[in-house]
Amino acid sequence: MNARKVIIIGAAGRDFHNFNTVFRNNPAYKVAAFTAAQIPDIAGRKYPAELAGELYPDGIPIYPQDDLERLIKELDADECVFAYSDVPYSTVMSIGSRVTAAGADFTLFGCKGTMLKSTKPVVAVGAVRTGCGKSQTSRRVTELLMARGLKVIAVRHPMPYGDLVAQKVQRFAAIEDLAANKCTIEEMEEYEPHIARGNVIYAGVDYEAILRAAENDPSGCDVILWDGGNNDFPFYRPDLMITVVDPLRPGHELSYYPGETTLRLADAVVINKIDSADFENIQTVRNNIRRVNPKATVVDAVSTISVDKPEVIRGKRVLAIEDGPTLTHGEMKIGAGVVAARRFGAAEIIDPRRFAVGRLAETYRIYPNIGALLPAMGYGAQQMSDLSATIDNTDCDSVVVATPIDLGRVIKISKPYARVEYNLQEIGRPNMEDVLAGFIETAKKK
Repeated sequence: MNARKVIIIGAAGRDFHNFNTVFRNNPAYKVAAFTAAQIPDIAGRKYPAELAGELYPDGIPIYPQDDLERLIKELDADECVFAYSDVPYSTVMSIGSRVTAAGADFTLFGCKGTMLKSTKPVVAVGAVRTGCGKSQTSRRVTELLMARGLKVIAVRHPMPYGDLVAQKVQRFAAIEDLAANKCTIEEMEEYEPHIARGNVIYAGVDYEAILRAAENDPSGCDVILWDGGNNDFPFYRPDLMITVVDPLRPGHELSYYPGETTLRLADAVVINKIDSADFENIQTVRNNIRRVNPKATVVDAVSTISVDKPEVIRGKRVLAIEDGPTLTHGEMKIGAGVVAARRFGAAEIIDPRRFAVGRLAETYRIYPNIGALLPAMGYGAQQMSDLSATIDNTDCDSVVVATPIDLGRVIKISKPYARVEYNLQEIGRPNMEDVLAGFIETAKKK
């Protein structure tokens, strides 16, 4: 029987994982290509032979998603597997229609074939959209587990933007490891907070190899924390699943892929930002949780904001810099930087769009609804250079930096700047300690 020819539609994350778990050593299929979207500079590379396995001695080419119909016809593809996250249902099915009209089948993979089983207890943190507060929830979970004497090894959803072979399994235990691994700003934003709290974090490409390395980490491992990306569901089968929802985007929990999957999988749901959202929108989210996952424990929470240098904001004309993906495919209109600027008395928030250069100007063209904010885009050296130049060009007195890392450590910021820190704080009961109580008890027995 001839192998079934497959194209995997992805964005350098879930797509590689689906290949590794379902297709890599499966002679019934022949993956002819990947396509790439969302992240710049992925297309034109190859998924290398060293990772693809003996069935793919030449590796697998990666093409732009815009070429999808042409690829289906030229490669005579039988099936296209959709494998990236944080997209509205209308987009998913529009791509599905393009695929089926071109003659191939359209497939979504679920949990059974793609989740790996760990020998350690696994707690997973996911979200229904990018920018819900997933990272701060992961930090809160880690702090509570560590306070109970458990050694936590975090594993982050993939962000392999560089040399894929070198990134097969990455271990980060010290700040110096970030530079040694040539991390982008997006990677540093996710890894550095874990390192600063004293726990090791893994990431990379081959999540079976990553899992086994994490389970046997030289510093010890009692618990695996899956720190999800975008709104994807975990690569590891969780013993406890926590999903974060956002009442500033009510209804998105039931209209974005695969965010609704993470909601339906949840043992506990955190409604974050309840201090910033309208009551009606909070109730919409509560009703949607109850509708699709009535057994989940619901935790109310806020993102507490603090600033290291309020005097840099008060009375000043400021530029607000926010987490990049939250503003781009996350579609948020404001973030912690804008909230902090308003709360700490900025005279004006300056619109940076007319000052943007290079790749930052291109980002505004691709995502025209970002608004008067500067996304901290840093997927490569050119974007980081353009980010620094845009800050320098912007006619402002000072800068409000609301990224999880000290941005001034990795790029030049020519103006005075204040850093914003945001953390999860539960309101009332149940809280995260209640959610984790049974999991901790089980983990301590193993």
